[in-house]
Amino acid sequence: MRTEKVSLWNVVIFAGSTISLLVGAGFATGQEVLQYFTGYGLNGFLTAALTLVVIAYAAGSFAFTGYATEFENTNDIFRCYCGRHIGGVYDYFSVVCIYASFIVLIGGAGATVAQYYGLPVYVGCALMAALSGGTVMLGLGRIVDVIGMIGPVLILFAVGIGLYSALGNLSGIMAGAKLVEAGEVDIYRAGTNWFTAGVFYSGNQMLWLAAFTAAMGHRANSAKEAVLGASLGAVGFALGIIVLMCGMFASIKEVAASDIPSLILAAKIHPEIALAFSFIIMGGIFSSAVPLLWAVSARFAAERSRKFYLLTAALSAAGCLAGAFISFKSLVNIIYSANGAVGIVLLLFMIAGSPLRTRVKR
Repeated sequence: MRTEKVSLWNVVIFAGSTISLLVGAGFATGQEVLQYFTGYGLNGFLTAALTLVVIAYAAGSFAFTGYATEFENTNDIFRCYCGRHIGGVYDYFSVVCIYASFIVLIGGAGATVAQYYGLPVYVGCALMAALSGGTVMLGLGRIVDVIGMIGPVLILFAVGIGLYSALGNLSGIMAGAKLVEAGEVDIYRAGTNWFTAGVFYSGNQMLWLAAFTAAMGHRANSAKEAVLGASLGAVGFALGIIVLMCGMFASIKEVAASDIPSLILAAKIHPEIALAFSFIIMGGIFSSAVPLLWAVSARFAAERSRKFYLLTAALSAAGCLAGAFISFKSLVNIIYSANGAVGIVLLLFMIAGSPLRTRVKR
């Protein structure tokens, strides 16, 4: 029931859910931070600033529109910003992009289990696919409650590891950044420069945010509550990126070639920390995989219907197969960049067509 009041608890839950969605396999493992931020040396901080501005604006806008508009389907948010025809194209294309991102997450789970536990990649993929599919079948309300507490925990843990690594070698931060800029460290980068990396990264995250954040905003008591929660989640996520990036600079030679750089940083602190973080990473992957899988299933079937359950099971199985047979590094690089190019065009529509939001039903 909407009261137009702002519940601090709801703001925290919405912020946590936004962080959980954004975190995913790429951030949790450190692979996307390495490719999109650390790989550009000190310019990576500019990439982080660009990402913060774009994601905070997009998350707040999607949440507000979701609150103010009674969408029959949350993917109609694309039609709100882009019009009926172009929005319709985005509607269906976003489903493809989101599902491709779900496959990346499944691949990240497989890579984590393989690197730390020495098990076959398909074991981690199968485990994450089963957990994600089962949670999606519970419905959106339970998803927001379940993942809302995971994001802050993961961010705090990752920030702690990044801070420890950075503070333990402050001079190494600048030295590591200079090594990257001089080309003395081989890093798999996701763009031609810091700006294109930021554009691709932000655009990809926008496609993740759209439908889920709009649905989350619709559950809010007020527009302010929805916007605050979503925007603060984006701020927390960007700060996590910066801290983890500093930690990577301080140990750049060790993390540059790793599939799971975060685990390398954790292991340098203590083996038990690495063990705990392996579970935290899986939790972060889970917290993003669930809303992405939900967004695809809910686009084609009503929650709790037989079709919804069967579709969710089929998508989980297919994602498991794809994630197990394609390199995780390649998945992050190719899929996130392709999604980002499409997502950033959506941002242009949002900025140019902002008056459309005044036409929403109240």
